[in-house]
Amino acid sequence: MPQADISGKDAPAHGPLPKGSEPSEGRFLRRGKVKEVWEIGPEELEFRFTDDISVFDKIIPSQIPHKGETLARTSAHWFELCSRLGINHHFRGLPDPRRMRVRRVEVIPDASRFGPHPRRVFIPLEFVMRYYVAGSLWDRLRAGKTRPGEIGFSDGHSVQYGERLPEPLFEVTTKLEKVDRLLTPSEALQIGGITKDQMEEIRRTILRVDEGMQKEIGPRGLVHVDGKKEFAFDDEGRLMLVDTFGTADEDRFWMADGMKEGRFEEFSKEFVRQYYRSTGYHDELQAARQAGRPEPPIPPLPPELVARVSELYTGIFERLTGERFRRS
Repeated sequence: MPQADISGKDAPAHGPLPKGSEPSEGRFLRRGKVKEVWEIGPEELEFRFTDDISVFDKIIPSQIPHKGETLARTSAHWFELCSRLGINHHFRGLPDPRRMRVRRVEVIPDASRFGPHPRRVFIPLEFVMRYYVAGSLWDRLRAGKTRPGEIGFSDGHSVQYGERLPEPLFEVTTKLEKVDRLLTPSEALQIGGITKDQMEEIRRTILRVDEGMQKEIGPRGLVHVDGKKEFAFDDEGRLMLVDTFGTADEDRFWMADGMKEGRFEEFSKEFVRQYYRSTGYHDELQAARQAGRPEPPIPPLPPELVARVSELYTGIFERLTGERFRRS
């Protein structure tokens, strides 16, 4: 059975680890889109974060200075919040600012092999919680793939971008497929190898974590718009929050002051997604995928955008955590 990297789909090696982040201990397991996973021992893995960036399941051939460190440190900050909230998770510590130690679990893509009492196994799903209309939800609404009545509005309601949802919207997508796809509740239970009660526990846990996050970032002028999280079963078969979350890669944040004026200033990787939408690349990619044609390679970011994205990541780290980022 393959050991978990909890890093998503396989991806080709691209950019190197940031300088000074190549420790000799451990055994390399695999590389995901933005981090390498190393085996430290029978009970422990280590995530080593790169400065790579990906959108639309494509790795951009550009390096973003400081990005890896911001992801590792931001996620560690939120795992510490989980500890204070009494929420079970896999985080063990940061040996340095770009490396995260976690409890080890296995990845078994076929949930039918979990057995009746899963232990130390990754749940092959992504769990998304949405609080506002944005991102792919907005795309689905505009395309008519999702109706207002399906997300809590009246059927005749004219949904606006940035509108607060009547109730938090809980969605589940695939994790180990080449391209993520939205699942029905029954599909999610089958693919994830979990029960309805466990799904409900995951939903409630995410709401607790997100409430704690918003209480912390609200005074710093941010609003948590949406985000995704991943779970596994621990040694005792309990649900356990895993991977990374609450960063500019997994979550979307807006500036509260801008929202009051009808402006939705992205404090997330959405800034990069919007760039590739504006160039026409996203439409080209989607057309190729729908037609089953080879996918066009994603172009690099212009140098001036690389600098802006780096500032975005360090800036959101400071806003989210309340800590200062020292740029070397």
